Amino acid sequence: MSIDLAAANAELAGKTPQEIVAWAIANSDKPLVTTNFRPYESVILHMAVQAKPDIKVLWVDSGYNTSATYRFAEKLIKDLNLNIVTYIPEMSAARRNVLMGGIPDVDDPQHEEFTRQVKLEPFQRALGELKPDLWLNAIRKDQTEFRQSLDIVSASKDGIIKVAPLFNWTEADMDAYLAEHNLPNEHDYFDPTKALETRECGLHTQL
Repeated sequence: MSIDLAAANAELAGKTPQEIVAWAIANSDKPLVTTNFRPYESVILHMAVQAKPDIKVLWVDSGYNTSATYRFAEKLIKDLNLNIVTYIPEMSAARRNVLMGGIPDVDDPQHEEFTRQVKLEPFQRALGELKPDLWLNAIRKDQTEFRQSLDIVSASKDGIIKVAPLFNWTEADMDAYLAEHNLPNEHDYFDPTKALETRECGLHTQL
């Protein structure tokens, strides 16, 4: 699909997340919403299925999630009737843990390969097989310094249009939405590719 990014961002400036989701669905033939079931993921998933109940939901399950995250995921999949498509790494976590001696620290030379195996490779494989033309995601500009340089609408290196409806929302906005719609949340979350919440995992810097 071809979208004038500057015009799209100008059009969507000041719009609500729900209006941005509606715009994205209207301008897409094969939309996809991605999730990792981290805290506040209920918000983007609820908005997406309100606009398009059968939208494909991509979950790249690294195999290193907490028990609470897996329970949270199952609850949301059931409660929102998500059309979930799960991709997993080619190598099991148990095998990788033996070969790499557990999860490599971020300053370990193996960490880049670890991130490629558990997140980037399965994500790229999913995009190649599902072939979406638009990717809805939950990034917000207040999450990392890198994300402050982004915008609501951008393009991946493969030309997939990326739309971040929650880009300008704060945590308080998210809490209010959860309360208004009686949605669950789960803070017991672990991303093995990050050492700090302010560190990028690579999806939005490399794809």
